[in-house]
Amino acid sequence: MSQPIPVCDLCDAHKADTSGAFRVLPPVFRAFGGALRFSGPVSTVRCFEDNTLVKAAVDGPGQGRVLVVDGGASLRRALMGGNLGAAAARNGWAGVVIDGCVRDVAELAPLPIGILALAPMPMPPRKQDQGERDVAVLIQGVWVRPGDWLYADEDGVVVHAGALS
Repeated sequence: MSQPIPVCDLCDAHKADTSGAFRVLPPVFRAFGGALRFSGPVSTVRCFEDNTLVKAAVDGPGQGRVLVVDGGASLRRALMGGNLGAAAARNGWAGVVIDGCVRDVAELAPLPIGILALAPMPMPPRKQDQGERDVAVLIQGVWVRPGDWLYADEDGVVVHAGALS
């Protein structure tokens, strides 16, 4: 896999973009996976303290995509742990960005995948089979849509309406 374009370079190139196609997520995410730099087309899940659809997504073929999870910024329950992180890596996901929490931090750290979340939380998720897949999600006040491209590295996360070169 080629190295993603540095996020700072993308911001330099698009600093005057007022179209809404180029968006920067707030600097609230922490890295939990072994890959600090990742990019790919976006697939989304919207759920709240229930990771049924997160599991369904990462159990399927990732094809180099990035799963963006709108967990409602809940700090009460984790939406991904070691088993789901390993499934995402095994099934070819480039990364996962969770507006919520993860658990099993020691198991996530060596995985060859980007995993960003707000914080660790040992409490497991509920299993109520609720949520939505591949819908527009609002992540920390920024809209992210299926098919957008997400670029992440140590400097932050940006989203664009299409692939950037």
